[in-house]
Amino acid sequence: MKNKIALAGLFTFFVMTAFSQSIASSPYSIYGLGSLYDSDFGSISSIGSSGIALPSTQSINNLNPASLGYMYQNHFLFDVGGKSIFSTYENSAKKESRNNVQFSHIALAFPVTTKSAVSLSLQPYSSATYKVSNLLLPIEESTEEYVLNASGSGGLNNFDLSYGYKIGKKIALGISTNFLFGNIVDDRDYTVSNSITTINKTSYYNGVRVSLGTQVQIDSTLSVGVTVKSPSQIAATKTQSVVSYNNSVSTTISSDENYDVDDYYLPLEFGVGLSKVFKNNLNFTLDYKKSLWNGTNQSDIYGSYVNQDKFAMGFSYSKTKSVRSYFDRIQYSTGVNYDSGFLEIDNKRINNLSLSVGVSLPVENKAFSALNVTYSYGQKGSISNGLIKENYHKLSLNLSLDGIWFVKRKFE
Repeated sequence: MKNKIALAGLFTFFVMTAFSQSIASSPYSIYGLGSLYDSDFGSISSIGSSGIALPSTQSINNLNPASLGYMYQNHFLFDVGGKSIFSTYENSAKKESRNNVQFSHIALAFPVTTKSAVSLSLQPYSSATYKVSNLLLPIEESTEEYVLNASGSGGLNNFDLSYGYKIGKKIALGISTNFLFGNIVDDRDYTVSNSITTINKTSYYNGVRVSLGTQVQIDSTLSVGVTVKSPSQIAATKTQSVVSYNNSVSTTISSDENYDVDDYYLPLEFGVGLSKVFKNNLNFTLDYKKSLWNGTNQSDIYGSYVNQDKFAMGFSYSKTKSVRSYFDRIQYSTGVNYDSGFLEIDNKRINNLSLSVGVSLPVENKAFSALNVTYSYGQKGSISNGLIKENYHKLSLNLSLDGIWFVKRKFE
């Protein structure tokens, strides 16, 4: 147990240091609240981020709060993760590369009764880290153009409190409350002829979102799950300073003034999934999610919000019989994920397709503790219509620890 505590402390220090040093950067994070994070717990990232129907038995499943209803008694689950991403961005004119390391999540779960359990987690929700230089844009109702330079930083955090309860032996229900909070700093300057206007803005956001879930065990090999996320209003305010420069003469138009801004709206979302275990201990997972962004009745100055579809599928394999060595206990996984995207720019979707492979390396002989290592390759966006294509290689490390608590010793 002491070894696991030391390992957890070292891994937590690593990912928290990574979080303080670097945040995800993407040109598409200029939209809305920024690029949304995929904070998959345990080995979920290696099966294409699928798993709505998987129970939280060996590790925490953050895709469905109902999974907590199947958590084993006297077990305490802890999960912490981080990512390293190498990305290349290209359009019709140029190409560049970036590296960054990200904090993914820290979470714990424990049973409160024989039929229920609770989980707590902290994870990034979005990141708005971008830089745009010398972008030439037309002035509306004019033949002139202006030059835009913009940079942004910050994002939102997500503190999650989830509860799952099992009804009978085959049905579990769950509820999650997500507390979203954070700020985004946006600095821009607009150049028209010899006049430059700079706008320095900090936007503050906070809101609450509720999610419901259920899981049904059809038989010992087949289970299904359903989730629903409520539409939510994210309250927003901003502090802004505006300075104009004309022929080397500066004029302060406003300085750190507070403004009310339009709130941001998260859509109604629902998801369904299934999990099937075959005789050779091959586990198949399949998920579908729908986000009704059209119903939020909001838009972005650079594009429009459209309904979003996500498809995820994964396979995992491990031996459970005739386990003779450490390598027999390793779990191997692979998966695919497709996201249609919720932004449309010039009638072009910003979609995302990724493939993943991974292994779960046991940490101890008898517990469920494991180090989950996943490699993913993906593409986001396209070069057509003046957009940017993003290719990325991602290495995810998740440490899942399982401790058995409150069990009396049989021998002294």
